[in-house]
Amino acid sequence: MDRCSAADATREVTSPFNISETFADYDVRGVIFGLRIMGSARSSRFALPLQVAAVCYRLRGPAVQFLLVNTNGGGKWTFPKGDPEPNLSHSQAAAREALEEAGAVGTIEPRHFHLYIHSKGVFWKAPGIQEFVIKAFLLEVERLAEPHELERNPTWFDPEEARQILAKGREAKYGHELQVVIDRALERIHKQQIQAPQPAAVRVQ
Repeated sequence: MDRCSAADATREVTSPFNISETFADYDVRGVIFGLRIMGSARSSRFALPLQVAAVCYRLRGPAVQFLLVNTNGGGKWTFPKGDPEPNLSHSQAAAREALEEAGAVGTIEPRHFHLYIHSKGVFWKAPGIQEFVIKAFLLEVERLAEPHELERNPTWFDPEEARQILAKGREAKYGHELQVVIDRALERIHKQQIQAPQPAAVRVQ
């Protein structure tokens, strides 16, 4: 498995959770954070489970579209994602999720471009709300096959449509986390369009 870059290990991220989050390190069990709560000098450490996501996109001339899927319950939209696998790199695991949930085949970047917080569950039903740290990878879609999980309903959205539908039905802070993924992905894609070629990506068969 790959590890967080030095930039991620020291970067402080503005979060709607009213904390200043410093991504410290992680292992197969999850991501360990050093937190300074509301500017306090005191810090605490806790672990959140780690998942990987494929942020699937395609270019239509100068326009970008994102491929989203229904959640397991079918009531919300999300990026294809799942747990890391011991025999795959994180980017390879994300690419597998894209194929299984969205039928997306293309080229995935070998390094993640963003980390975000995601939640599952509801507080009134056991085991309640569980938070995950999601490691997001860009995947440029070349073709669509039939997804393994047929109920996922993979659908293309323009960026603003994606931002709105990702937030729909979610608590504001978690919806904001997903909207920022779209913003960061657009920044990354546009930067790639004007810069020299990036390090070789991994083609998914």
